[in-house]
Amino acid sequence: MAANMYRVGDYVFFENSSSNPYLIRRIEELNKTASGNVEAKVVCFYRRRDISHSLIQLADKHAKDLEEERESPSEPELTEKQKHQLRHRELFLSRQYESLPATHIRGKCSVALLNETEAVLSYLEKEDTFFYSLVYDPTQKTLLADKGEIRVGPRFQADVPDMLQEGEPDDRDQSKLEVKMWDPECPLTNKQIDQFLVVARAVGTFARALDCSSSVRQPSLHMSAAAASRDITLLPWKSLTSIIEYYYMWKTTDRYVQQKRLKAAEAESKLKQVYIPTYNKPNPNQISVSNGKMATMNGAAGPGGYHAAGGGRACESCFAMQSPQWYSWGPPNMQCRLCVSCWMYWKKYGGLKMPSRAEGAEEKTPPSPAPNEPRSRTHGPRQSSHMVPVRNSGSPKSSMRTKQAFLLQATRLTKLARHMCRDVIRLRRAARRPFVPINCGAIKAECKSSLNS
Repeated sequence: MAANMYRVGDYVFFENSSSNPYLIRRIEELNKTASGNVEAKVVCFYRRRDISHSLIQLADKHAKDLEEERESPSEPELTEKQKHQLRHRELFLSRQYESLPATHIRGKCSVALLNETEAVLSYLEKEDTFFYSLVYDPTQKTLLADKGEIRVGPRFQADVPDMLQEGEPDDRDQSKLEVKMWDPECPLTNKQIDQFLVVARAVGTFARALDCSSSVRQPSLHMSAAAASRDITLLPWKSLTSIIEYYYMWKTTDRYVQQKRLKAAEAESKLKQVYIPTYNKPNPNQISVSNGKMATMNGAAGPGGYHAAGGGRACESCFAMQSPQWYSWGPPNMQCRLCVSCWMYWKKYGGLKMPSRAEGAEEKTPPSPAPNEPRSRTHGPRQSSHMVPVRNSGSPKSSMRTKQAFLLQATRLTKLARHMCRDVIRLRRAARRPFVPINCGAIKAECKSSLNS
């Protein structure tokens, strides 16, 4: 029950496509629409696969600079597999908001600002845990550090010079370093000081009078406060019975009913939490099962309810040959597939457990959308040329693209103009000069005059 209860401030997985990884969002508001559905206003988090390669290089450079500044030689060296999986845990915060249906929530996760005092392995040991250190602006395509200033440095603290040795002279010009604020041997008398204070207050009063905004605001404020206090003097003229009678009479008016209805609707639309049942519908990318057995392209079912991958096609991530269920992954002509655990890893973390050729230089192999699935308008992953798996099915037809045919059909008037305006069109001369435009206006005028005559 508590796992399916989502509140404002929770980090959650959103599903915008059955084949793409989950979106990671933070719930800011839960609003109830007029149709009774619940929409979540969320803050967007982006994965490495969602931003450009140039910004990825900038983020890696920023992380490398932080590693060089840190002094932690005792931290163990990460393996290639750990570095690969750690990239899947990195997110980029954004200031962008969007509204998504609450029914698309697929679970909770945890997102934290990167803690430099904590070992990076702690993020890998915790399930559904992510971290971020940079803020991504999808409009300007920029990355900025999301850290508060601790105000340390020469801009905030004075540079303390070295202590002078005994007898060593101080060569600094004290007049440039100090500003005289008070002199005990001041020749001014108390009367002169009082006169100066009076003049200073007078100048301050005159300056406030010249401030147009405050000089207009303050009288209006005083008048409204005085009018509010005068309203109270009307109540003693009324008896307690008449006041109560007027109050209940006002509650029967249409204005009170409308006001009460608006307040109730506003309170109902602003939700503090929402219950979303566990999503258990079959995924369109799940490889079909017929008569209780796997399809022939996947091999026969193994012992204990496990199905073996036929045709030498193992899991693209962990290379397992048996799994309770297989999921198609990648372009259909590649016939890549994932086992259950690797499929859930792909959906949550946006990559494969093990580095593979199918992911290219980065962990960015977006699968093909499921058939009959509408294309989502939300922020999906980028698709570039290096994101396609290198596996080839061997069929030349799969690599060929069908070109769309078109037909140029001329109107009857155009066909008639070819015969009536041959001396103007001069088709043979125009064919030898394909880049010289034909004067269509003259042809239309000639054709019109010929038809009228």
